[in-house]
Amino acid sequence: MKKYCWMIGLVLVPILIGLGCGDLGKVEQGRVIQFDKTKWTVTLVRDRQADPQNPDYCQLPPITFALPADPQEMGPEPKAGLRIKLDTKNNQIVFFDPASQNFKTIQYTLIDQKEKIAKDNPLVLDEGKPKKFPIIDREKKAITVYSKRQQILTTFTIPEEYFGLPENTWDAGDEVRIYYKEEGKARRFMNITKTDIFKK
Repeated sequence: MKKYCWMIGLVLVPILIGLGCGDLGKVEQGRVIQFDKTKWTVTLVRDRQADPQNPDYCQLPPITFALPADPQEMGPEPKAGLRIKLDTKNNQIVFFDPASQNFKTIQYTLIDQKEKIAKDNPLVLDEGKPKKFPIIDREKKAITVYSKRQQILTTFTIPEEYFGLPENTWDAGDEVRIYYKEEGKARRFMNITKTDIFKK
């Protein structure tokens, strides 16, 4: 029960801060691009919008936080990924490039796209469990990604030189929210992607 209480509180903190309760601490929301389990740190690209329904993960430079040592203040461990945006209108993938510490945009050629694909759709399940994306078919030069937020399953091809990039280039990291008072040190960590605060 304690864990669910602080998760609900973490959702409400941005609202309270917006009403002038700045002494409560600060909240950052972002998409995880690196999770170091040894150092117990997480690095994320921050959300510029501060709108849970319409995030815009584009704020650089990335920011790194030490995660809470207390398991009660820690949600599920995050999955890291470099894909920042799947732009299906313009057939583009935007990803974070660790070498340049900046974003890169790749134009892709669409092979197939299915929309309104919920997380329990058989197309994204393997024997009842979530499939591991991205699916990379090097022989057919095809990459399949799934966006749970957009409910889109997309298969595309890209120029040959980009197939050598790491697989997590095409995978989106978990969306997370961090509550902190001291810069770089999370007091509470919420994995938005993997947490349903209303689930019993």
